[in-house]
Amino acid sequence: MPPATDVPSNQVVASAGTARPRESAAEERAATTTSSPDRTSARLGRVRWYRLDGARANGPRLSWPVALTAAVVAGLALWVAFPPYGHWWAAPLGVALLAVSVRQQRLAAAAGLGAATGLTFFVPLLSFTGLQIGWWPWLLLAGLQALFLAALGCAAAYNSVLVDRQPWAWPLVTGLLWTAQEALRSRIPFGGFPWGRLAFSQADAPTLRWAVLGGAPLVTFVVATAGALVAMALWRLAASPRRSVGRAAVLVGAASVVLLLGDVVPTPAADGRSVVVAVVQGNVPRMGLDFNAQRRAVLDNHVNATLDLAEDVGAGRSPRPSLVVWPENASDIDPLTNADAATRITEAARAIDAPILVGAVLQGPRPGTVRNAGLVWIAADGPTDTYVKRHPVPFAEYVPMRSLVRRVTPLVDRVRADFVAGSDPGPLIIGGVPVGDVICFEVAYDALVRDGVSRGAQLLAVQTNNATFNYAQASQQLAMVRLRAVEHARPALMASTVGISAFVEPDGTAVDATAMNTSAVLVREVRLASARTLATRLGPAPEAVTAGGALIVLAVAAYRRRAGRRGSGST
Repeated sequence: MPPATDVPSNQVVASAGTARPRESAAEERAATTTSSPDRTSARLGRVRWYRLDGARANGPRLSWPVALTAAVVAGLALWVAFPPYGHWWAAPLGVALLAVSVRQQRLAAAAGLGAATGLTFFVPLLSFTGLQIGWWPWLLLAGLQALFLAALGCAAAYNSVLVDRQPWAWPLVTGLLWTAQEALRSRIPFGGFPWGRLAFSQADAPTLRWAVLGGAPLVTFVVATAGALVAMALWRLAASPRRSVGRAAVLVGAASVVLLLGDVVPTPAADGRSVVVAVVQGNVPRMGLDFNAQRRAVLDNHVNATLDLAEDVGAGRSPRPSLVVWPENASDIDPLTNADAATRITEAARAIDAPILVGAVLQGPRPGTVRNAGLVWIAADGPTDTYVKRHPVPFAEYVPMRSLVRRVTPLVDRVRADFVAGSDPGPLIIGGVPVGDVICFEVAYDALVRDGVSRGAQLLAVQTNNATFNYAQASQQLAMVRLRAVEHARPALMASTVGISAFVEPDGTAVDATAMNTSAVLVREVRLASARTLATRLGPAPEAVTAGGALIVLAVAAYRRRAGRRGSGST
């Protein structure tokens, strides 16, 4: 243990999670009777030096007001990194500020700081959920997501004992913890809610190309690692502003290299035949949850827009599509049981002379249940193939523990029938094209998208209904589609009832994006792809490795803490 004179007597010496060095009561009183200016500085929130396991820490622990400010700014930085703002560079900055704020903090304080970041991030990010269903479900969802960042803050502080002894490990530890936190948040509770993953903020960033190698988990890891390098720079500047400028500049430069290095990651070009694809955005009569009461009007909008497209094809103003994609909820009238709805869809398919992927709500399979489905509809044969949404949204498409939740709020009965999950990942064969179909929020889940590609999908289709949300939600969802296109090197499309609808190239470029709340038809020649990326072949392995690495890091930190306590007790 270094001699006590390593730390000035008028500064606080402590250990995060370790025992204080033994000192007499007189010495302890002497340590607290510093000069009045020193006491005033402490009250004003100047940073304090801390000792960990007898070794000088690599910088100051921020006082609570300063740390809380940094945590709040971290959440705001994360928020503006996502669409519609799209300042992707703010994501590593948010990671850095959270890392600095929790370093060497006590675990309870670190959890509170992580929660502060989580709330200032998720409350505005998920505000679209409160537009129609009310403020308290929105805040409840945001608060639940913030708990994961509280756990992240706690884990980061717990690992201070490790990263202060091996500062080089800080970027690695931060990347592992962030990726593990997102893996957990994407699975629990009720199947998880992956919205707001760092990777989904990078659609316009060089880091997007990392998805080819390891999918969304690797993109998150890279962004978090770069953020930790920035945190190390901030930490050194806080510890010694004059002496650490050069080192801090090197660390920021290293973070920039990590982020920009994605530009050299090759993205495979599409290698298949070309087909013409049409996307129909029929729009809805008016916004709001009650749009389902006008489901016939919504169906008619999509039929009529397809008939208009058929006229353009007949007049030579547009090429004839090989397949047509309608969005989720294009037909909330079950065409398998309603002859009039079936007749209208058949009319559209016959006019355009191409199969239509129809987003439909189907009754059953049990009384009181429904299914959210994509139906392949051919004029001569009617429905020929079906994809049923495999991950219905809890409390929106089905209500877990309905009788219990009803005691809390009667809003639960807005979900009149529970949606039943499908089991077949596809792909659907539409006009001879293998299409990997996912519906709405499913695009946020790695495995649901990957399953279709692994089984041979050469085109990704995301059917969605944004009528009850806003432009922020739609643009965030399009960013996910762009990442999926790069991750699997597949052309992709997003078909929405009200917008945004768009095509996406395998390099993540979005083209022909529509405006919100308009009727539109997109027609584009798309080149299919069949080559599998490394991310597709590895599947869940990158995320499993990072989650396992995070567990190992926590175990090593626990061992170091126990060893430090034993060492302190023996002196």
